[in-house]
Order: sequence, then structure tokens, then C-alpha cells
Amino acid sequence: MTNYKVTITPSSLREANIFVDLHHRHHQKTQGGKFAIAISLKGEVVGVAIVGRPVSRHLDTGFIAEVTRLCVLDGVRNGCSMLYGACWRAARAMGYLKMITYTLPSEGGASLRGSGFTLIGEAGGGNWNNPSRPRVDSKTQQIKFRWEIT
Repeated sequence: MTNYKVTITPSSLREANIFVDLHHRHHQKTQGGKFAIAISLKGEVVGVAIVGRPVSRHLDTGFIAEVTRLCVLDGVRNGCSMLYGACWRAARAMGYLKMITYTLPSEGGASLRGSGFTLIGEAGGGNWNNPSRPRVDSKTQQIKFRWEIT
């Protein structure tokens, strides 16, 4: 796959969510979003990113965007970095002052560092299930790392 040029292409939220449902390792589609961006190779989508409001209500100031999903097929060199960079450029052009995202401890974060994001620290974890709001436990409800770019 690396012998051809990967290009940034537009994507609808619907198309990006279909890609996420088909290819993401541990997440399903998002419930909503502000915009989506794709990368393509020879006219075929090989990665997507979905940007929305911060999931944490404490961070939802109206000036912070969150990359809620990023999914790139294996073998697409620098695909994640391309998408993170494109998302930040688009969000900044829309007036956002900061962008955040989260990774699992098992994910290294090289593409985020390469895109200019800074590791802020640990976030999340715990169990979302309680008697008044039953939830199914998920492996993504563990400690995560928060990254941001300004």
C-alpha cells in the first residue's frame, strides 16, 4: 500500500461510521459528530476520523473539539498522523481553540506526537454501571490517556 500516494478526502459522518463499524478494533460507530475526514488510496477509503463535541461535559466549552474515532487500515504509512493533522487544521479553521483525543494504554501515541499533540495524563476508568443507569461493562471503560493540541 505504501507505493501509492495517500490523499485526504472528504467524508460524511454516515460513511465514516460505516468504515468504523467495519474496521475499528474496539469501538463501534459514534452517536454523532461535527465532521469527518477520510484518507484514500487510489480512490478507495483506507482511513477515517470523526470529530465531535468532547464526551466529557466538563470540557464541552464550545471551543474544544474531540477526535472521537480514528480508524486506519493496517499498512497505511502515516495515515493516523495525516488524519490527526487534517482534523486539527479543519477544527482550527472553524474557530476551535483546542482539540483533544484519548488513547488506550496499549496504544503508543507516536502518530499523535507526530501531529503535534501533547500527552496530558491519565483520564477515565471506572465502571459506568449503576442501579439507576444500567450499563454493560466494556474494555474501553478503563484508564485512558488524554492528548491535546492548541
